[in-house]
Order: sequence, then structure tokens, then C-alpha cells
Amino acid sequence: MLAPSRATAWWAEVSAHLPGVAADGVVRVDSSSRTAGVIIPACAGAADARRLVNARLHLLHLRESTLCVHATALRCPSSGAAVMLLGGHGAGKTLVALALARRGWRPVAGDVALLDCGGAVPTLAGGTAAFVVRPYAVRRWFPELDSAEADMSQRFRVEPDSGGPLRAAVLVDVDGDPRAGEGVLERVDEHTAATVWLRSSGHLLDRVLEQGRTVLRSLEDSRAARHRHTLVRALARRLGMHAVWGAPGAIADHVERLVKEGPG
Repeated sequence: MLAPSRATAWWAEVSAHLPGVAADGVVRVDSSSRTAGVIIPACAGAADARRLVNARLHLLHLRESTLCVHATALRCPSSGAAVMLLGGHGAGKTLVALALARRGWRPVAGDVALLDCGGAVPTLAGGTAAFVVRPYAVRRWFPELDSAEADMSQRFRVEPDSGGPLRAAVLVDVDGDPRAGEGVLERVDEHTAATVWLRSSGHLLDRVLEQGRTVLRSLEDSRAARHRHTLVRALARRLGMHAVWGAPGAIADHVERLVKEGPG
């Protein structure tokens, strides 16, 4: 799929927020036989165009048993193990990613990660190149960084096609107190984990367009919804999830121990 000609001016900006899409506009979907058109209204700006394309990508990836998860993902420099950081808007995923990146971890997905659930082991298959950065939060937790260094999208480049078996899934919650200490690590029960996966994997559909009346959630029909439900239930059984509360550095410590010792 190539960017429509009228969107050429802002395609580079939009493509960084599309999971599995390179700057050249090529969609990285496993099956080359899968194609789909996206109707973008003439009144739609770059933001709505991105939302419409992402909703279609959600469906394309889901057909291949790949979930588009609202998460940041990184790869351990020593073992190559992939870790996914989950959480809602403002939970601190980018802050923990920054703490890990400063230790040599390599970013694989900035805001939406692709998780292939079709094989024996859940596998991280890339994601969006752009990071959602809140500069004020970065300045609070990493005051030693200047504004350029604190910009994840500029300082840390996502490595294309650099995923691998998912070692751990961590639901992060950065505490507002820099004196949070070592933080708290807890195992999430299977039902709660399945709910987290379900909500985070519907992220690209839970958007409101600025123009038009299209309801993105309605694009996922009952068959697709059941398939996604089946995938997240299996994922919750096969891969343990942990919730970690604390400062970004403390959460990064827990993530590194999970990778070293195994999620358990």
C-alpha cells in the first residue's frame, strides 16, 4: 500500500505512527496476498488519515493472528530478549523505555507493537517508529538530559525487523514521587492479564475522528472480535504478565531481573 498522492506532504510524519509501515509507505504484513483499500474523506487531515489507516491495519494484522498492542517494546542488548511495556496514556511506558535505552536496550516499537500470536511462542514483530513523548515528564525524571537527548524519537531509533520471542510483558505505572524507592513487582492473574491484552489490542479502534461520523470500532466485525478474544486468552495463559509500580529506574531494574531470571 502506498501513500495517496495528496498525502505525500505529510506521509513521512504519518507513517511513523503506523505499525508495520516503513517510511516508503510499504505495509509489512506477513501475507503478500492481503491487500485493502482505505477511503480517506477529502476533509480528513493527517491525524484522521492516520486513524483510518491504522484501523485498517488492525484488521489486516489480525487476519494473520498478529495483535496491534498499545505498548512500547525493547530488546535486551545481551540476550536479545524482547520485552513489552504496557499501560494506558501517561502510565510512563516511554519513561521506562528511556531508562532501559540508557542502559543499552534497543527500541523495537514506540507506541504500538506488533505481537505475532500465530506460532508456538508469541513473537514481537516490530511496531511504530514514533514515540509519544511528554517532555515535562522526561525533564522531571531525567533532569540531566537536555531537550534533544530527552526526545526519544530523535535519540533512539527503532530497529526495523528487530523483534523476536517475547520474554516478558510488564504493565507499568510510574509513581509521581521521585523517592518511590525500589517499587513493587506483582504477578498479574490470568483473567486480569487477558483483560489488559484485550483492551490494549483494541487501541487502534478506540479513537474518535475529528471529522466525519465513522465509528472505527464498528470496522471490527463479530468474527474478527472473537478471533482477537481467542488470541488474548491464549496469550494470557502462555505468557505471564507482571505489574510494576515505582520510579522509571526502579521499574527498569525489575524488567532486567525478569529477563535475566525468567518471568516465572
